Amino acid sequence: MKIITFSTLFPNAANPQHGSFVAERLKHLIESGSVDATVVAPVPWFPAASSLFPEYSRWSMVPRAGVFEGAQVLHPRYPVIPKIGMSIAPALLALWTLRTIRRVIDEGGGVDVIDAHYFYPDGVAAALLGRWLDRPVVITGRGTDLNLIPQYRLPRSQIRWAAAQATELATVSKSLRDVLIALGVPESKTCVLRNGVDLEVFAASTDRMQIRAELGVRGASILSVGNLVELKGHHLVIKALQSLPEDIELRIAGEGPMESSLRRIARDRGVENRVHFLGRLDRPALVKAYNAADLLVLASSREGMANVLLESMSCGTPVMATKVGGSPEIVNDLVGGLVPEREPGALALGIKRLLERGINRDVVRRYAENFSWEATTQGQLEMFERVAQHKA
Repeated sequence: MKIITFSTLFPNAANPQHGSFVAERLKHLIESGSVDATVVAPVPWFPAASSLFPEYSRWSMVPRAGVFEGAQVLHPRYPVIPKIGMSIAPALLALWTLRTIRRVIDEGGGVDVIDAHYFYPDGVAAALLGRWLDRPVVITGRGTDLNLIPQYRLPRSQIRWAAAQATELATVSKSLRDVLIALGVPESKTCVLRNGVDLEVFAASTDRMQIRAELGVRGASILSVGNLVELKGHHLVIKALQSLPEDIELRIAGEGPMESSLRRIARDRGVENRVHFLGRLDRPALVKAYNAADLLVLASSREGMANVLLESMSCGTPVMATKVGGSPEIVNDLVGGLVPEREPGALALGIKRLLERGINRDVVRRYAENFSWEATTQGQLEMFERVAQHKA
């Protein structure tokens, strides 16, 4: 079966971690040997690298083409209009990638399915492309695209239209599926294809103490992983640290616009010496960070299906998360706990209780083994087969 994986969220040479969750799912799909995939991962157009616009300049350094797991990856450019372009983003994305998609279809002898990831603008653009090119489309909702963007009137109407145009729809959690159904999408048209975790890459170390010594971890250590933005809640974990014993430290893995304010919060709260900023970590370093930690804390305000929870558990590290999105679907008392209130006091109490209770890391790892990619890959293949039959 020939598919086009279509998403603005996909790793590239300038940003290797961008959309890694889409790439990971595709990797296992390709390894099944049942699909021939081409990736079309558009990036915003920017004329050249410039120190005045570092965020946009990064996109100018993305090569036009590459290879992922043997599949061709194409990075066509599309225009982005900051602040005022939200409502027309899907149309711009579709128009500027139409030629690339048509070329893939013509040169590849046809395409059975356009497999789009992230509902807005990607899924809406894919629905337009499918209509123009007479190709079936499936769309996977992943988080903010469904639990935030539909709050805006015009994007919400476009998401509804795209959902009606698509042959089938998937979400990475039941909570996101419920959002789609609440938007008026028939339940029979939706399914849950959750994220998985690479159990071989994210594994419990046989010498955890050596890793802790290598990283300079001395006492109890909690870990917070994610972009340094408000919705990830790193600031709340820093504030919670103030109420915890002084031998507990916090390590934060990620980069983003809030770093300076997070450092200021740590300084103002008197915990500056107990908070360590690790920056963006590659996979091997991230695996070490998980293994070194006694507890992963995810204080998000919203989530689809958080990969960091699965990765941490796969390394045997217990987890604590706010009770949002798909987190309640995978976190239970065996592996940690949920915090009903997203505020420092509740986080501090939850951290303290979990560290005092102690959780068997072997049990956590065995639980994580329920989240391999096998079931998700099989679910995708079955969905593609239904779509192909529908088209026939």
